[in-house]
Amino acid sequence: MVELLVVEDEEKIGQLLVSSLGANGYQVTWFRSGAEAVQAALGASFDLVLLDLGLPDLDGIEVCRLIKRHQPQSLVVVLTARRDEMDVIEGLEAGADDYLTKPFRMAELLARVRAHLRRSSVGDFGSQTTFSGGELVLDTAARRCLVRDREVALRPKEFDLLARLAAEAGRAVTREALMDDVWDRNWFGSTKTLDVHIAALRHRLCEAAESFEPAAVVPAITTLRGHGYRLESPEANPFR
Repeated sequence: MVELLVVEDEEKIGQLLVSSLGANGYQVTWFRSGAEAVQAALGASFDLVLLDLGLPDLDGIEVCRLIKRHQPQSLVVVLTARRDEMDVIEGLEAGADDYLTKPFRMAELLARVRAHLRRSSVGDFGSQTTFSGGELVLDTAARRCLVRDREVALRPKEFDLLARLAAEAGRAVTREALMDDVWDRNWFGSTKTLDVHIAALRHRLCEAAESFEPAAVVPAITTLRGHGYRLESPEANPFR
């Protein structure tokens, strides 16, 4: 059974989430404080976390960061009443995979949960499994990203984005295609999520390359304004 963690201090919202998610076949654990949630993440594994940012004890951004540190494979959807764009971006940069602003419709929340869980079960994009470009090797079957044989830790959505771009290395991939394939074709949310994850992926690849002396050669991700992104790769070998 799929295990969900709900972190929400508002009684009515928490009860509604537990009831609705439970009725849809999910096993739900509910905590009202950030400290309890972080402690739970140390001892149990969760497929997806619904995390309120406005908690009474710890800042939700820090809770997100700590949960992702202990359970990088867990999907995190933040629930926030904060309307400021920087708050949303900060949450995504802390490791969240998505966000919903309060008040939200339960139908939309359930659709997001289903979409994330469905995408997380997809191991690769097609039958091809290995890509190499420069000194980067991507193995989708093992979900490993290597630079000069040293593993690069990528979050689930970062890995899926890189795999999707690598599947068409050297070709333009539209924003719509990336959202359809990495998130879900019935996506309700803002594509700001895509931009934040692309920025994080670029940072991780650059950081990995610059950890060597001399720096390793890794593919660049080019922004195509008004269209999407393209993975540039010197001497790229396509998936095989």
